[in-house]
Amino acid sequence: MQLLFWYNIAALYPKIGLGIPFGPSFVHADANKLITPFTAAILGLGLNEGAYMAEIVRAGIISVPEGQADAAQSLGMTRLQTMRRIVLPQAMRVIIPPTGNETISMLKSSSLASVIVVTELLYAAQLIYSVNFKTIQLLIVASIWYIVCTSVLYVGQFYLERYYGRGGRAQALTPLERVRMGMLSLRSRDWS
Repeated sequence: MQLLFWYNIAALYPKIGLGIPFGPSFVHADANKLITPFTAAILGLGLNEGAYMAEIVRAGIISVPEGQADAAQSLGMTRLQTMRRIVLPQAMRVIIPPTGNETISMLKSSSLASVIVVTELLYAAQLIYSVNFKTIQLLIVASIWYIVCTSVLYVGQFYLERYYGRGGRAQALTPLERVRMGMLSLRSRDWS
């Protein structure tokens, strides 16, 4: 809905101005020229994602026990120092997993921008199969591209979670460590 709203904002506000509310306006622009389909997609998807991210960060910050901030204050740290050095590093353990999930979800939901004629992956596939009529093949190609992109993001999320999870629970093995362990177990079986 937000994508369609921003795309059609010119129907409600033909001119967009920047100035004092109910007073003079300093800058004027035509809404059709200012809000292009790409801008509408960024506004719609970005504002939607921003609301989720604000809640994720808030939840991460309040997950840190208040005693941590009290201890930092008793050491003479300012509120900014406490937030930067004490609270945020601990909150990152809580913030990173849902942020990674939201990033991957945002990548997948970018296909919704094809509704307002933004040329992204799915819309590009639609443009091509409307010419050569190879619908299924191009949808499979688009699916593979989405899988590749989400897999790359997933690997990045795994390593970020591992980095910020140090000192917590036992660390999960990386894919390279799993391969190495498998090779070592195969070698030990060969010698037996």
